[in-house]
Amino acid sequence: MPSALVWFRRDLRCHDHAALYHALRSAGRVFCVFVFDTEILDALPDRRDRRVEFIHAAVTELDRGLDALAREAGGVGGGLIVRHGRADELIPQLARELGVAKVFTNRDYDPAALARDRRVAERLAADGIGYADFKDQVIFECDEVLTQAGQPFSVFTPYKNAWLRKLDNFYLQAYPVAKYAARLAPPPVGAGLPALVTLGFESTNLSALRLPLGMSGGRRLFGEFCERIDRYRDARDFPAVKGVSYLSPHLRFGTVSIRELAAYAWHRGGAGAETWLSELVWRDFYHMILWHHPRVVGASFRPEYDRIRWDDAPELLAAWCEGRTGYPIVDAAMRQLEQTGYMHNRLRMIVASFLTKDLGIDWRLGERHFAAKLLDYDLAANNGGWQWAASSGCDAQPWFRIFNPVTQSEKFDAQGRFIRRYLPELERVPDKFIHAPWKMGGIDQQAARVGIGRDYPAPVVDHAAARERTLARFAVVKG
Repeated sequence: MPSALVWFRRDLRCHDHAALYHALRSAGRVFCVFVFDTEILDALPDRRDRRVEFIHAAVTELDRGLDALAREAGGVGGGLIVRHGRADELIPQLARELGVAKVFTNRDYDPAALARDRRVAERLAADGIGYADFKDQVIFECDEVLTQAGQPFSVFTPYKNAWLRKLDNFYLQAYPVAKYAARLAPPPVGAGLPALVTLGFESTNLSALRLPLGMSGGRRLFGEFCERIDRYRDARDFPAVKGVSYLSPHLRFGTVSIRELAAYAWHRGGAGAETWLSELVWRDFYHMILWHHPRVVGASFRPEYDRIRWDDAPELLAAWCEGRTGYPIVDAAMRQLEQTGYMHNRLRMIVASFLTKDLGIDWRLGERHFAAKLLDYDLAANNGGWQWAASSGCDAQPWFRIFNPVTQSEKFDAQGRFIRRYLPELERVPDKFIHAPWKMGGIDQQAARVGIGRDYPAPVVDHAAARERTLARFAVVKG
């Protein structure tokens, strides 16, 4: 075909890119577009959203990367056409303006995105323009990993075993975009990237957090993680230790290739790499669950758990959101989320268990808070993680698994290094009290220069009593 259009979404890189590769193979000229979709942006509650700034930086680098790629291949140059508005209207409009024969894009599995893409495909078809989408953000999608009976899995471990049996080099092979990059077309004049303020958003503290951004940032973080991946299994649960990859925002927005990451872990082998590969399998698992069961967006994966009577406790919910529950590991984690848009995975499990099992509050309210705050927010993973914590989701473990926030704190932040970083008011509290500071007497509080109930809150609930209430709450449903 003479020309085509590649629509970038959550795949903000110009290497190992399925849709870009197929478009370059199929067309003589390939235009590239990114839309700051007002259907998504207008729904964001905060004009200082770190995700928009992260995307803006990634799109800026992608624009430069496409141009450099085209010139290195002997072309006249490339780049991004950037639009601001409703994608389901702007993509068909741009396709008509450019006179392309087909729009290429990578698949998104969120229900709202699937509905949007159907609208785009229908409008393109009405104009005689083709539409093609490709698998790019997961290794195995939808129906590619099924039980022997041909049904979707509902428990992770059997899914993981089937996933690993199916894996081979074919599924990890990179798409050689550079080979055809001379066919990239430069964007029309005036199609450049608008400033963040023009989009209606303000700068955040993202630069102060020094998180590497864009494709180059993803490569840097991945390179650093490769040097310590062998220690991943032993270090990943400790929030004060540099044990995880910190690649989750880059995976979310596709500034790194899931195929490259999975291939490295698979070929590397060893306990650390195998454990990390399992985390990548979890991503595929939750996307598979969302695709097969879109009802989980607002309902329990296990329908019987929708009968649970959660507590209506707005004051306790506010205390949890603001990091003032009186349990240091919970409060430090929630303040980390507020200050950075990130939360360590072990802490996500702890705070989610605390909200649902200690405070008795509906998991959907916690999921909603994470959706507003997490830089790496992904509907499939966020929903799956919250339902795992609430025991309403895909989990082989029984519903009476309830994390003890004190013992979790003692095990995974023994010296309180993480706690003290985000709760400076507890900086002088001795190690033996840092996980349960309410146990300090008056003299110890004076020595630590912190008054429990004044400078730092007393526990909003008693864990032992809350555990009994939770057991009774779930027993009614199970009975």
